[in-house]
Amino acid sequence: MTRRFCATVHLYDDLARDVDRELTGDGLKAIGLTLGINFVAVARHARAAVRRRQALDRQLVALGMLFIASLLLALWSLLGGDGSLVMVAVYGPAGVFAASWILVRHAEGRARDAAQEVYRGAEKPETLAPPVEQGTEARLIELKRANVLPYADETAFANPFVGSGKRLQEREVIWGPIDVSEPAEGPGGTKLTITDFDAIDLHTYVARQMESISGLDGLRTRNRLYVLGSNAYMLPELVPDRTRRPAAHVPKQLVQAGLQQPGAGMRTHLCLERVGEGGRIIVSMYLRAILAGPSLSWEVAVYAVPPLEARFQTVDHLPVARGDRWWSLFKYATTRTWSELWGASGRMSERSRWRHDNERTLRKLRRKIKNQHVVVDQGAVTSLRERHGDWGQATYAERMDALDFLVRLQQGVLTATERFLKDHNVDTSSFDSAQKIITQNYHVNNVNGPSIFGAGGTINQNNNPQGGGPQGGQGGGGTPSPPATP
Repeated sequence: MTRRFCATVHLYDDLARDVDRELTGDGLKAIGLTLGINFVAVARHARAAVRRRQALDRQLVALGMLFIASLLLALWSLLGGDGSLVMVAVYGPAGVFAASWILVRHAEGRARDAAQEVYRGAEKPETLAPPVEQGTEARLIELKRANVLPYADETAFANPFVGSGKRLQEREVIWGPIDVSEPAEGPGGTKLTITDFDAIDLHTYVARQMESISGLDGLRTRNRLYVLGSNAYMLPELVPDRTRRPAAHVPKQLVQAGLQQPGAGMRTHLCLERVGEGGRIIVSMYLRAILAGPSLSWEVAVYAVPPLEARFQTVDHLPVARGDRWWSLFKYATTRTWSELWGASGRMSERSRWRHDNERTLRKLRRKIKNQHVVVDQGAVTSLRERHGDWGQATYAERMDALDFLVRLQQGVLTATERFLKDHNVDTSSFDSAQKIITQNYHVNNVNGPSIFGAGGTINQNNNPQGGGPQGGQGGGGTPSPPATP
């Protein structure tokens, strides 16, 4: 997926510009999760694409001025009757257009070559483009092991797990409560002694056992602290400098505190992440164990990020045969040169205006933060991967994979919880009763309409749910039963 992202930024100027601004630009907000993408590689290629476009625009602006000058010269020579300048005036605009055509064709050829090299080459993508600023790369590298994420205040009412895609469950669910105060029976009917445990112990156990229990090879697990964006400043380790972006990693003691003593918009969740084939889909489960008095409950949420939108497939269809490539570039330059020539000055002005406005806005905010102690929402709104996802690109197999991951994760958590309680000599009769309710009351949410999942965990085909499934109307979510086999 990193290769595809790096290749595509070379082919679409607006994508390269937006990625460069988000990953390497100055700002106060946190950057969303990487979700399997090498941000350093993407940032390097986006910067290379942006610089290539800037160089082309500068050249085209100069040619545009020369084009206007040649037209004025032609008009002056015709009105003044100066025959010695007529030939220059007549062929000048044509020559400028020809030079512009060559520049546009050459720039597009370089962009396609760069895209092909990074996508089909054997070298690591980050080695195929010049580095960006050292401090920026260090910050992007730290995002790979992020154990904290501030989320924007505007997302707090719906989904604090910003950038994780579409919720697969119909609603937020709580599994439980499960009585964990009764000891299990030992040999001869004697009561065993319950081994003390806390929420951290349960999270740790599930994180270590889930891959083998669920059968999902490559399952990524991490405890992550989620913090309301406007409260991020309350943790100096997260925001050592309130005029800069938040850090991506904090001491584990803070992560544990967010589980044992949640509050002030700070809660720790166990994040289970499974990437589908080729990185096209990503299913994430977020768990939080709630131990209150004699009972245990699980807060459960499951989200999925769809495949990348259609334009990320462009690199697969670039012509590579010499004749086809020549003709494709010829058509591209012929149809685009005029608009490229006269749009160059506008693009340069837009970049300059955005840079000036962004710097001015940040300067004002930083002055208010320092002088007036203004609190700023520093939470992320989304992720780069989520922003460019499209469920319309998901195949039947990928939708089925997402459902399979969901079923395995749900069942895996229940199995791991049962084993944990037994290992700690807790009577599981309450858990058994809760599990029956959980598995009977479960709904899977439609992802972007009726074409993905239907009720009961079934897959919709042609907007008609196939197969059956339990559809209880009370209690929390649970593990869906697989569709019936004809």
